[in-house]
Amino acid sequence: VQLQASGGGLVQAGGSLRLSCAVSERTFSSYYVGWFRQAPGKEREFVAAITLSATSTFYGGFVKGRFTISRDNAKNTVSLQMNSLKPEDTALYHCAAKKNGGAVTSPTAYDYWGQGTLVTVSS
Repeated sequence: VQLQASGGGLVQAGGSLRLSCAVSERTFSSYYVGWFRQAPGKEREFVAAITLSATSTFYGGFVKGRFTISRDNAKNTVSLQMNSLKPEDTALYHCAAKKNGGAVTSPTAYDYWGQGTLVTVSS
């Protein structure tokens, strides 16, 4: 399973970005997908996750309604719409996938990782 994250860039505080994660797997609909981020000098942090048929979504506590995760199983993609961005959202954002249920907020629960896309929010 290969994951390719894209959509990062430089944006001013208050702006928006839409990240995409393309998954090269025919049985994509069998995988849970999550987004994590890691800022310099900090641990990897859970951002959002979505279940197989998008029936449930989960968000990190800092999101507070600003981000929305979605998936298109026909296109093997998961998107993360990020609005009202803050400088503290600056980080390398990774998407990850796992096949089994259970915990979705821990990075150790995921089996496959993309290389990340950099988001920089200026003040």
